[in-house]
Amino acid sequence: MKLPFTDVSSGAVTTLVETVVTTPASTSANTSITTAAGIDRQVALSRVGGDAELLKEIAQLFIDDYPRAMEDIRQAADRGDAKSLERSAHGLKGSVANFGAPSAVEAARKLESMGRAAQLSEAQQVIHTLELALAALRPELESL
Repeated sequence: MKLPFTDVSSGAVTTLVETVVTTPASTSANTSITTAAGIDRQVALSRVGGDAELLKEIAQLFIDDYPRAMEDIRQAADRGDAKSLERSAHGLKGSVANFGAPSAVEAARKLESMGRAAQLSEAQQVIHTLELALAALRPELESL
């Protein structure tokens, strides 16, 4: 199922993702506040040495690239190609982790694990969860 990312209400998606994906909060004393679907600006900035302009550029590259990565993930799941699913989910997980986005990272991690174990029976459900998390993340990335 392909989501029309530009037509999705960010508030509705965030609420749904927070209901579907439970991510434990960090226990670090230096934790910044983030929604389950959103970015952790402190983490994201730390990944680029505090350079807000570089973060903005990386966010734009991600926005441009993640639809292709999602298509690769969907196609791999549709074909039952566990190795390709693992590889594509791993790449997306690494990219989205740069923004400290726990819901998207967790969904991509689950897909990667499913691919590694060649257990794809729930892949479509997790892909849907990942799509929702990315749809909620996109407006935050665009606002950087």
